[in-house]
Amino acid sequence: MNKRSSDTIAKILAVTEEIILRSGAERISILDVCEEVGISRGTFYRYFSSQDDLLDAFSRYKRDQFHATLLTIAASNDPDERFQALLDFIDNYLETSRARRLLLVAPDYATRWLQRIFTDSVHRFQDILAMVFDAWEERHGIVIDRELVCELMVRYIMSDVLVPAGPDRRNLMRRIERFVHMLVSGRVARR
Repeated sequence: MNKRSSDTIAKILAVTEEIILRSGAERISILDVCEEVGISRGTFYRYFSSQDDLLDAFSRYKRDQFHATLLTIAASNDPDERFQALLDFIDNYLETSRARRLLLVAPDYATRWLQRIFTDSVHRFQDILAMVFDAWEERHGIVIDRELVCELMVRYIMSDVLVPAGPDRRNLMRRIERFVHMLVSGRVARR
């Protein structure tokens, strides 16, 4: 695929997001997308076979964006820095994500999308945190249920999209960090 085709697809997907966030997934029309992008229907059909194909491509695009950003965390070779980077990523995602808006305007579409990315996201978190878990296991002489910890983190993100933690969310991230450290150390938190 050449650069021009890639740019056209990127524009189509960006406009698709704006239309979905404005009107919902049920209201998106190929004609509206073509008009807002400034392309003909023929050009649209060169890249997408139908409205369903467009929505599937949009879902993959949003998932890939999330995972690509997540991969930037893997740049750190220090386990503690990597874990902190993941907490910062989660906090930033929850602060800037449009997922909550998508859930409000297109609840069925958003719910299906969250279900589609759930398992893959858990596995991505496990990959990103592998060195963190290795370090924690070695430090504390324990075995961590890596999948469970990552599933809890992904479920936390999804639940915050559904029921926002509000202005105290930054404190909540610290509480999650303490919770994970408590789990890996085997100690009970005391106040």
